[in-house]
Amino acid sequence: IWPLGHISALNFALGMTLGVALFAIGAGAVHWARTLMSDEEVADERHAIEADTETRAKVHADFKQGAKESVIGRRKLIRNTMLGALTLVPLSGVVLLRDLGPLPGTSLRHTMWSKGKLLVNMNTNEPLRPADVAVGSLTFAKPEGLEEHDEGFMNEIAKAALMIIRLEPDAIKDKRELEWSHEGIVAYSKICTHVGCPISLYEQQTHHALCPCHQSTFDLADGARVIFGPAGHALPQLRIGVNDEGYLEALGDFDEPVGPSFWERG
Repeated sequence: IWPLGHISALNFALGMTLGVALFAIGAGAVHWARTLMSDEEVADERHAIEADTETRAKVHADFKQGAKESVIGRRKLIRNTMLGALTLVPLSGVVLLRDLGPLPGTSLRHTMWSKGKLLVNMNTNEPLRPADVAVGSLTFAKPEGLEEHDEGFMNEIAKAALMIIRLEPDAIKDKRELEWSHEGIVAYSKICTHVGCPISLYEQQTHHALCPCHQSTFDLADGARVIFGPAGHALPQLRIGVNDEGYLEALGDFDEPVGPSFWERG
């Protein structure tokens, strides 16, 4: 037990070795600078950037002479066509901006989850009952009505993918997490809040979930807060309950956007 709580030996070793590696790089850079680079400072006088008066006068005279010989001032059609073309050039950027669309609107803030949506097991494609989720187990779920052959399946599952974990109610430290659970069954977004990788590793003893991409670690017994790694905020929790038929169901959508932060999130 460390002063900051329970820390996995693997995560601690990863942090220590990374720190040693960065220290070694810094030490090498300092050694290289001291042994290979000269300590003598040499000042190089900068020459004037602007042209002298005679050169500027010659350039102006040449420009006026060229404009006079081109008679562009008297050829209104050529002049106006040229000015019109130069005016329209910035409009080509509209095409580039259009290709960045369409704007996402509020689609990033909402998923398929809504009140009454059943939690469906990703492997069996069957609705989940509380008895299907054993203590200490990790189950992946999707919202009712989302099928793999659907056209927008990948876009929807990328936001709605769910982790179902059953804990002993006494082991849940966060008050809201306990209120939003059912008999110790908690539901969290499977999408990492760092860059959106799917979380798939769960440590039963510590209740920690690990993202395999960049090792962000979340404490699922304490509001899925970040305890290690580059993730910026906790995993969003889905409030769940049981319907009249005994199946687990959502009691609404996530109360915050899932996945990484974005500029308009606020």
